[in-house]
Amino acid sequence: MKKRVGIIGGTFDPVHMGHLVAADQVLFYNQLDEVWFMPAYLPPHKTDQPIMPYQHRVAMLELAAELKPEYKVCTIESERETPSYTYETMIELQKQYPEFYFSFIIGADIFSTLTKWHRINELIEIVDFIGLDRISCDEWRKESESAQAQLATDERSILSRVRMTPMPQLEISSSLIREYVRDGRGLSFLVPDAVEKYIKEYQLYVEAD
Repeated sequence: MKKRVGIIGGTFDPVHMGHLVAADQVLFYNQLDEVWFMPAYLPPHKTDQPIMPYQHRVAMLELAAELKPEYKVCTIESERETPSYTYETMIELQKQYPEFYFSFIIGADIFSTLTKWHRINELIEIVDFIGLDRISCDEWRKESESAQAQLATDERSILSRVRMTPMPQLEISSSLIREYVRDGRGLSFLVPDAVEKYIKEYQLYVEAD
C-alpha cells in the first residue's frame, strides 16, 4: 500500500503555529502517514512583493518540523527557476516518489479561487485536494444559491471534489508575526520556540516589508 502524504504549500514567511495545527488536523481526519511542508521558491502570486530568502524560510520550517515525526520539509520547488505552479510540482513529485500517494492541502480562505489555478482541470485529475474548513473563512459554504448558480458547471464540479477537514479558528498569520517582530514583541505561542530563536539570531523581519 502506498504511503499517504499531504502537501502544504506556501511561502511560510515565517512558519507559525497555525500551519502546524493545520498539519495535525489533516493527519488525524484524513489518516495520512505524513505531512510535507513545501515552501514556494518563486510564488507566482507574490512576484512583486519582498519575501525572506528561501534558505531562511526552509531553515525555520525544518526547525518547526522537528516537533512531530510525521512532519517533513520538501524543497522540490527550489529545483526550478520559474514560478512555483502546483501542477508542475505535483507532476515532478509523482515522478520522484511513485511509491507515495499525494494529497494537496488548501486553506478555506483560498478555496473559492481554486478554479482559477494554473491548469486546474488537469491538476484535479492527478491529485486529491483537502480543504481546511475554518469557521472564519467558510464563505464558500455560506454563499447564496444565486451566487452558486453563477458558477459554471465545471467550476462546481472542481469545488465539489475537495474533501473538507475541520480547522480550529486561529487568527495567526505570517504578516502578524512580522508585525510583532518589528514592534519588538515576543512570539510565544505564535511560533515554535526554536523558530523564534532563529528569527532573533538572524535579525529577520526587523525592517518593514
